[in-house]
Amino acid sequence: MSEEPPLRRCEEHGYFRGNTCPGCGSDGRYLMSGEELAHVGRIMAGILRHFPEKFDVELDTHGWADVEGLVAAIRAQRVTLHWLKSHHLGAIVETDPKGRYQIDNARIRATYGHTIDVDLEHPTDDIPEKLFYPTTADEVELLFETGLHPTDRKFVHLSLTYEQAMEAGSHRDPSPIIIEIDAASAMTEGITISQAGKTVFITNGIPPKFMSILKREGDDGEVPGD
Repeated sequence: MSEEPPLRRCEEHGYFRGNTCPGCGSDGRYLMSGEELAHVGRIMAGILRHFPEKFDVELDTHGWADVEGLVAAIRAQRVTLHWLKSHHLGAIVETDPKGRYQIDNARIRATYGHTIDVDLEHPTDDIPEKLFYPTTADEVELLFETGLHPTDRKFVHLSLTYEQAMEAGSHRDPSPIIIEIDAASAMTEGITISQAGKTVFITNGIPPKFMSILKREGDDGEVPGD
C-alpha cells in the first residue's frame, strides 16, 4: 500500500496533497501528515459507509451527517485526534482523487462504498459508453455465467478507465482480469448506472451480455467472454 502524502494548504491555490503546491511550488501551510491523513480517512470511511452507530453518528436517508457532529464524534473516541477540526475534513474531501466524499451545506457523506442502506441520489446523465470492472481468474468464469451483482457492498462499483480498474483490482490480485462493460447498451435496456465519484460509477447489476474481457497488448491465453 502506497504511503499518503502530507496535506497542506496554499494561500493562493487552496488545499493540496504533497510537499509543494502544484500550482506555484510553495510549501503551503502544514495541516496533517500522510499517516494522519490515512488514519482520519479510514475512520471517515468506516463511519459514513459502514458503522455510524459505533461513533454515535446519525446519517439521514441519503447518507448525510453533520460535519461538526462528525468531528466531535471522532475527537470523542480518538484522543490522539484532539486537534481535528471541520476544515481538516473539508481539505480531505476537496483533495480526494477519487471523489469519495461530498460536503454540502455543513453536511458530509460518502459517495459510494456503503454496506448500509442509503439513497445516494447520484446523477445518471453523461455516463461513459464503456466502463470497467476488475476480477480474478478464480471468479471470472462465474461472473460470465451470472453477471455482476453486489457482494459485500450495496452496489456494483465500476471504474472510469482500464487503468483505474487495474488499480482497484490490484488490492485483491496483483494481476486482475479487467471486464469491459458496454454501459451504453445496458442503459438502453433500462439498467441504471450512476456516477458516484470522480472515477467511480455504481449500479445494481450488469447481465453477462453487456460484459467482455478487455485484452491489451501482451495479453495471452483464453478467458471466458472471448
